[in-house]
Amino acid sequence: MTSKLLGSRIAMQSRAGVPTRRPFSTSTSKLNNEIPLPLAGLRVLELGQLIAGPFCGQLLSHFGADVIKVEPPQGGDPLRKWRELDENDGISPWWRSLNRNKRSIGIDLRNEKGQKMAKQLALQSDVVIENFKPGVLEKFGMAPEGMYKLKPDLIFTRISGWGQNGPMSKEGGFAAVAEAFAGFRYVNGWPDERGQLAGAPVRPNISLGDSLAGTSAALGTLLALIARGKMDSKSVTRTGQTVDVAIYESVMNMMEGIVPNYDRTGLIRGPSGSGVTGIVPTAAFPCKEANSFVIIGGNNDSLYVRLMEQIGRSDLTGDAYKTNADRVHKQAEIEQAITEWTSKRSVDEVLEAMQKARVPCGPINSVKEIVENEHIQARGMIEDVPVHSPATNKSWSIKMPGLSPVLEYGPKKTRWAGPDLGQHTDEILKELGIQGEEIASMRKDGVIV
Repeated sequence: MTSKLLGSRIAMQSRAGVPTRRPFSTSTSKLNNEIPLPLAGLRVLELGQLIAGPFCGQLLSHFGADVIKVEPPQGGDPLRKWRELDENDGISPWWRSLNRNKRSIGIDLRNEKGQKMAKQLALQSDVVIENFKPGVLEKFGMAPEGMYKLKPDLIFTRISGWGQNGPMSKEGGFAAVAEAFAGFRYVNGWPDERGQLAGAPVRPNISLGDSLAGTSAALGTLLALIARGKMDSKSVTRTGQTVDVAIYESVMNMMEGIVPNYDRTGLIRGPSGSGVTGIVPTAAFPCKEANSFVIIGGNNDSLYVRLMEQIGRSDLTGDAYKTNADRVHKQAEIEQAITEWTSKRSVDEVLEAMQKARVPCGPINSVKEIVENEHIQARGMIEDVPVHSPATNKSWSIKMPGLSPVLEYGPKKTRWAGPDLGQHTDEILKELGIQGEEIASMRKDGVIV
């Protein structure tokens, strides 16, 4: 990826209100010290908290961007204290993973001096990521319209629950609510006799909407950077633009054919238990061990025949079961036959039999099985990342999931775990030309940490 293509400003010239930017150390953004990572030379200012904005920043930092994460001095990003906390430092291991490869600076954005520093950092950056409620960034004096006048090539990636405009835009946006609003929760759970949602829906025990929004935001950021590189600054007012990401829209992107199918047939798709509507057989089936299941996908016509022959139920093949449309009408009968067979066998026995029959099948893994899986380890998708906390002067390691996609000339591992709060504050401020006495004064006043 060339700097021309992305319109990167690795060595920015000083102009009114915009201090000269020093490039980030190339030693942290090269592969084998020879090939620059795809986003090396790109600077990103991350103002978001919790999940969606930081997930976007995580993807960009993984591929070489210098992501400067701004956190409030009073405790930092709230995610630092979410869920399980590490006994070494009282910080969430999740936080260390989600904020890997970033630099942390503690700035009070409610303070006028803090806002001025954040603005200076933005003017030295290619991208600003934020996931505040619409209007908050404007309160900090960093409205895109004003910033474009000072830096017309700046990209603003803005993530919110409902988008930057529309009647719901000013409402608080939480991923769980957005998932429900976008229809995702309605198709999760068990169907009633009409095929609609019976009882409360089942939610996946992860922050799916936030992660989808973060992924969409990373994609949108790269598209805006590519567009910037293609624009002629002589013929347009500015080459920067705003990337508007709504969590509910990121979820809607994943809703397959639900809308067009409803439009043409009037069908309201409901939940389908452990299977999927209109495709048979594809579902979870129990094995003889307690609380153990496998997924079997025998929905292709030839796969279905091999599956039924393998489990000794050739009587459920032939013209009456020939196509998927035929099998949908006999779903209960087919799934009952498979259940009777799998429930008498162990997971390994089912997997071995399906492998012989060349029928797609896999276990439902817990995190323990994921971490210990040979294939996942061979792909480098479980990393042991060293952590050193200057605050506690302790060192340890944390297992983290590898990041996707995997590029041939891309990063092979995490460069460092999420840092301590304000670990890079002095370093970053000195890059702005702010020196020791001023830094000490602001730290004393609680503007920075």
